[in-house]
Amino acid sequence: MNKNYLLLKNASAVPFGSIPLLPESEFDAVCLKSVREEKCRIAAFFAVPRAEENFLIAIFIDPAAKALRVLRCAVREKFTSLTAHYAGFNRFERDIWESSGLEPVGHPNLKPLRFPAGNIGEMDFFTMNGGAVHEVAVGPVHAGVIEPGHFRFECMGETVYSLEISLGYQHRGVEKMLTGGPDKKMAHLIESAAGDSSIAAALNRCRMIEGAAGTEIPEKVVILRRIALELERCANHIGDLGALAGDVAFLPTASFCGRIRGEYLNMTAELCGNRFGRNFIVPGSLRYPVSAEKVAKLQTWLEKVSAELWNALELMFNSPTVLDRLENTGTVTPETAGKLGLVGVAARASGLNVDSRTDLGETYIAPACGKYTGDVLSRAKVRYEELKHSHDYLRMALLQIRDGVEIPAEVPEILPPEVLTVSVTEAWRGELCHAAVTGSDGKIALYKIIDPSMHNWEGLAMALRNEEIAHFPICNKSFNLSYCGHDL
Repeated sequence: MNKNYLLLKNASAVPFGSIPLLPESEFDAVCLKSVREEKCRIAAFFAVPRAEENFLIAIFIDPAAKALRVLRCAVREKFTSLTAHYAGFNRFERDIWESSGLEPVGHPNLKPLRFPAGNIGEMDFFTMNGGAVHEVAVGPVHAGVIEPGHFRFECMGETVYSLEISLGYQHRGVEKMLTGGPDKKMAHLIESAAGDSSIAAALNRCRMIEGAAGTEIPEKVVILRRIALELERCANHIGDLGALAGDVAFLPTASFCGRIRGEYLNMTAELCGNRFGRNFIVPGSLRYPVSAEKVAKLQTWLEKVSAELWNALELMFNSPTVLDRLENTGTVTPETAGKLGLVGVAARASGLNVDSRTDLGETYIAPACGKYTGDVLSRAKVRYEELKHSHDYLRMALLQIRDGVEIPAEVPEILPPEVLTVSVTEAWRGELCHAAVTGSDGKIALYKIIDPSMHNWEGLAMALRNEEIAHFPICNKSFNLSYCGHDL
């Protein structure tokens, strides 16, 4: 343990009192050095309330150590904002302000994040002056079934000079409902917090409990969990690429992907009876065994559908009209992506070598990192490459469990008293972090869910700078961030 922070293995627990407690000035210095000089990135930053004082907890992914870097400091009513020095702290500090009342003094743009007190969407938006300036407001109600969120554009002619994004319309109080657990409602709340990432969320919940109990998971169970996770990744990437094709009116790929995505959801249902994989992964085990016959069926199914998938995607990526719309549109440079702390697909598309599986020493699949340029086409190509890597893994993994998987007994859903437990999983959008702090009774006193979208919304705003406003739909879809996963 460094005197300034503790190194914690992913999916494990540590006594709360053993986390290094630093003076605020030293805490700030360590946090900034971690992200600006030591190539760490923020996994979570939140406040833990206590009777007379509050603790700020910072958790970073430390690629060099293949571990999580954890530290804390005690504050009372306010703390010094770090956002002016590193923009990646922005949304975390606004969340702390809203959820605990602690004021980040010096925050350059302190505005509501989720509006837990009501009056959703009421705030002072950035404005421009000038006779040629006009505002375009999109949402919060959108056409079709898209979730609610408000986008405020400041434009001159067709050019966007600023995009400000206001969310909070999906705020359901999920984190607050998780306090007092583990209990019967915990699995449902976590798996439905952002329904398109149910398997990744279930993995985090179970690995936190398993890590706290020191439970060893049989290798075949680990493999089958990863198969479920990669099927989830495939279904979502296929859906996104199809929707992106639809946004540029390339209907062949849009139509094919709409159908093919359903095949991957149905493969997941084959494992557990639910197309989103809910109620499949349980602490220490899986809900259902998988027979050799079912594995053989999945192998045949995967080969048939994947051939159709590559054909549909090659039509899109070989179309000059599609490439003309996607290339050099909505670019986020590596410098901007790094300063904002982007993660997942958005970060890798901007050329950042960011993948929590590699960075936390759990590599089982090759990350899709390369010389991408940060535009819409790059974000599409990263998805395409990840689909290839996921299929390579699925073929290999299904061979490893070809004789089927018997399931071990479940682990009791209990947590030790006075601990911090953390798990990070590379979900399909990027790293999904869950952290919980227990009280003296072993019940959850605070639960934090950090969806990849928490890191990436500012990336979408920057992608629209100096773009035509007509490019917003394809920029938005190329990120495809989660409203409900952010609002919680």
